[in-house]
Amino acid sequence: MNIIIRPMEAEDWASVSEIYKEGIETGFATFEQDIPSYETWDFAHMKVCRLIAEKDDSILGWAALSPVSSRCVYGGVGEVSVYIGQNSRGMGVGKILMESLIAESEKEGIWTLQSGIFPENIGSIQLHEKVGFRYIGKRERVGNLDGIWKDNLLFERRSKVVGI
Repeated sequence: MNIIIRPMEAEDWASVSEIYKEGIETGFATFEQDIPSYETWDFAHMKVCRLIAEKDDSILGWAALSPVSSRCVYGGVGEVSVYIGQNSRGMGVGKILMESLIAESEKEGIWTLQSGIFPENIGSIQLHEKVGFRYIGKRERVGNLDGIWKDNLLFERRSKVVGI
C-alpha cells in the first residue's frame, strides 16, 4: 500500500485535528468533544512517539502517547492515542501505525503501553489485540459523554525488550 510512517510535525495539525474530529464524531473514540488547539494537544502528549501514516502526501492516520502520571516511577508507561481517517479504516493503516508506535516506544525506553477503549469500539479492540495488547479490566461508568455514562475497557502491552 506504500504507506510511509514518519514523525508528526506541528504543520500536520490541520490534518491530524480533522482525523481527530472524525473520531470524536463517531461517539466511541474519546470522551473529548472539541478539538483542542495544537498548543493544548502538544502539552498533553509526550514529545516522542508522535507518528503519522501518510500516502501520496495525504495523512491517513496518526498515533501518539500521553504520559499516564507525572511521577517518575511511571516514566516508562504511555497511554496510546491512535486515530485513522474515516476513508482509511479497515485497510491495515492502524496496524502499521501501532507496530511503528511500539517500536518507537521501545527505542525511547517505554516498557508499557496502555489504552482505554469504549466497549463499542470493536475496530480499536481488534487492532490492539492484533499487536499484542491484552485486556486487563473494565472501568464501569467511568465518564459521562452526552449525558450517557460510559464504560472503558483497559488494554496493555508490556515490552519484551524494555523493562524486563
